[in-house]
Amino acid sequence: MVTLKAGSRPPWVGLGAAVWAEIASGNAYNFPLYSHSLKSVLGFSQSQLTMLGVANDIGENVGLLPGMVCNRFPPWVILLIGASACFFGYGLVWLSLSRTVQWIPYWLLWIALCVATNSSAWLSTAVIVTNMRNFPLSRGTVAGILKGYSGLSAAVYTEIYSNLLNNSSSQLLLFLAIGLPILCLLIMYFVRPCTPSSIDSSIEHGHFLFIQAASIVLGFYLLATTVLGDVLKLNESTSSAFLFIMVILLMAPLLIPIKMTLYPINRVDAMGANLEKTEPLLVASSSNTNLVSFQESDDGTDVNMLLAEGEGAVKKKRRPKRGEDFEFVEALVKADFWLLFLVFFVGVGSGVTVLNNLAQIGIAQGARNTKILLSLFSFCNFVGRLGGGAVSEHFVRTKTIPRTIWMTCTQVIMIITYLLFASALKGTLYIATALLGICYGVQFSIMVPTTSELFGLKQFGMFYNFMSLGNPLGALLFSGLLAGYVYDHEAAKQQGINNLINASASCLGPNCFRVTFLVLAAFCVMGSILSVVLTIRIKPVYQMLYAAGSFRLSQSMNH
Repeated sequence: MVTLKAGSRPPWVGLGAAVWAEIASGNAYNFPLYSHSLKSVLGFSQSQLTMLGVANDIGENVGLLPGMVCNRFPPWVILLIGASACFFGYGLVWLSLSRTVQWIPYWLLWIALCVATNSSAWLSTAVIVTNMRNFPLSRGTVAGILKGYSGLSAAVYTEIYSNLLNNSSSQLLLFLAIGLPILCLLIMYFVRPCTPSSIDSSIEHGHFLFIQAASIVLGFYLLATTVLGDVLKLNESTSSAFLFIMVILLMAPLLIPIKMTLYPINRVDAMGANLEKTEPLLVASSSNTNLVSFQESDDGTDVNMLLAEGEGAVKKKRRPKRGEDFEFVEALVKADFWLLFLVFFVGVGSGVTVLNNLAQIGIAQGARNTKILLSLFSFCNFVGRLGGGAVSEHFVRTKTIPRTIWMTCTQVIMIITYLLFASALKGTLYIATALLGICYGVQFSIMVPTTSELFGLKQFGMFYNFMSLGNPLGALLFSGLLAGYVYDHEAAKQQGINNLINASASCLGPNCFRVTFLVLAAFCVMGSILSVVLTIRIKPVYQMLYAAGSFRLSQSMNH
């Protein structure tokens, strides 16, 4: 049994430390920064490089094992395993790229990249599960913050890559192999299960707003410094100053527990300040009516079941309803579980295909610097993650609108975005990249709280990591089997029959990815339809959970 840390301050210390863990968990986003070196130094074809991208996504998102382990061991164990995967996986890739070891077979490099990026699953599971349980009343906000910082990690690594590592792919891999494990060792003590707050107070809302504001400032700062670094030639002292300011901004969430230490607030006063807000829950109201109507069909059955159990005739307990804690096997037979998985699969699977091939897409369409494309995608991905969590939290509390409606809206926008990519019209590349980054980010910040609200927090680690399988599955189908083949086929046509033996040939022009983008647009049409169906189906669940304007906690909060 995991021991819960009491007090109001430890959850915020854990959230501040989790920000750093989420930055570390975004290490898989670095693939576009060193993929070109793998292709040029090791002589891989685009299809081989694309399959390494699939390994990158499989490792990042296959987290069923962390999901099982997180209920049996404390978070520091999960973080330690993630740090070890980082060290051994990226260490082997660095040995190959730096030519320290002259020949490493392709299949071993593929496995090493899987192991390296699987650290993301361990690190993310540890902090997401722990903080969702520490802040059960603000799931959308917490998911948006943590996933937002994870989305910013690509820009953070780009800053480090440009200003500290001198655009060296081998130095970046060495940094990932050594620097990230050291970071995990430093923070793992602070990420721990705490007694969850049952008060939805204005003080907590103020703390969350501060972290959101700090992350927005960090996002704009990273975007601005990346553009400045591309336009101007920065000297070493300026680059160091940029990095120092970035580190200070990353530490901003830790100001909250420092402030709570210096200016403690009486917990009783905080409860009293919110008493007027919570009093309607104690009297007859529309929320009680909604709750009764939602469960009305099961009440008679439950009473009869209890009577039968008292007489010894029945031993089996009733199955959970949506909004309660499910066992993993119980959720697998629910249509809503698979609808959510398919919608998420379409959204992130198509988006990660573009992300993995963003450098090649930029080159094919004549972009001068693909690093700006990556930073733009990263910033907009962050905006989507943070905004998706905050906006869905607002509307679910005020209008009881299911969060999945925002998956519907963004996937409709993704259809338009893929058509813009396919058209390759002048001036649309950066617009399409920005729109896709926002829509891609929203998928994550909606999936996380929706999963916990429909199926509970008891087995949330398993549910979260199973849903995350949509990412590598989409990468395998859309990127590995489709985008890589189309790109190499078009490159072969451009190079001519005599140059087919040049495996690392590049493709130029809109035809390199046009078919891929049209296929992705078609899948997003299907995803939008499925998302509408899911939203209609789960509307009664959200009316029950949020009818009083705040999340209704279940009777038992199990860690």
